Amino acid sequence: MTSTVASLVAAALYLTAGGMQWYRLLRGPSAPTLRAPFLLVSFGAVFAHAWLLQTTVPITGGLRLPFTQAVSLVACTISLLYVVAAISRPAQYLGLLVLPVAAMTVVLAWLWPGEAVIPTTSSLQGAHIVISILAYALLALATVQSLLLYYQERALRSRQPVGLMRALPPLQTMETLMFRMLGVGFLLLTLTLITGVFFSEEIFGRALPLTHHVLLSLIAWILFGTLLFGRWRYGWRGRTAVGWTVAGYSLLLLGYFGSKFVLEVLLKRPG
Repeated sequence: MTSTVASLVAAALYLTAGGMQWYRLLRGPSAPTLRAPFLLVSFGAVFAHAWLLQTTVPITGGLRLPFTQAVSLVACTISLLYVVAAISRPAQYLGLLVLPVAAMTVVLAWLWPGEAVIPTTSSLQGAHIVISILAYALLALATVQSLLLYYQERALRSRQPVGLMRALPPLQTMETLMFRMLGVGFLLLTLTLITGVFFSEEIFGRALPLTHHVLLSLIAWILFGTLLFGRWRYGWRGRTAVGWTVAGYSLLLLGYFGSKFVLEVLLKRPG
């Protein structure tokens, strides 16, 4: 299977799975569940996406991470975590946003594959990259969850429980799942920063340089940590939790993908 075919298959399966979620939303309670077909199509999309990445993002001798491929890799990880969560938890509704976005990243990576290469020189660097991708992915799911939580709370306040409200679990369930994602994502982000320090010492012989990427990641880490502490100590929830979550993940996106976009897309330099 060529990369073009794999890209088309992955994008088509993502859109099909996302369409099944939107169909359930639009039809309301009368719509069939289609749980087994949905999971089958979703897993097929993730498998095709992963196969595509392992052919276009080789790790032997170097990790190829241009802007579009980095976005695609994170999207694949997000989709995998989402599908696994959808098996046993009430998280299928996240596919309304996650699956169409994943399809878009596949198409973008196919159209603009990029040329940047980052050499992998140690297992420590490899661990740092894997942990950072998992952190980005899980915090992305938590951010999507927070946006849906905001929509749900707003609809309840206005006493207009229509549209997306019909597909969402109870408010407390949504909030609990969001904070669980944030907790694990914060732990992974902490490990990312720690392994980044050791990786910098090993490769460059000095501590992690305070670049804009590192600075924004640290500020995001502080925001997520403050939110989790506020939840534990003061019971923060609702719009407060949503605001802190969106702000923290926006800084992560700006710090990593923002810099890669400027360097590779605008300045035409390796990111």
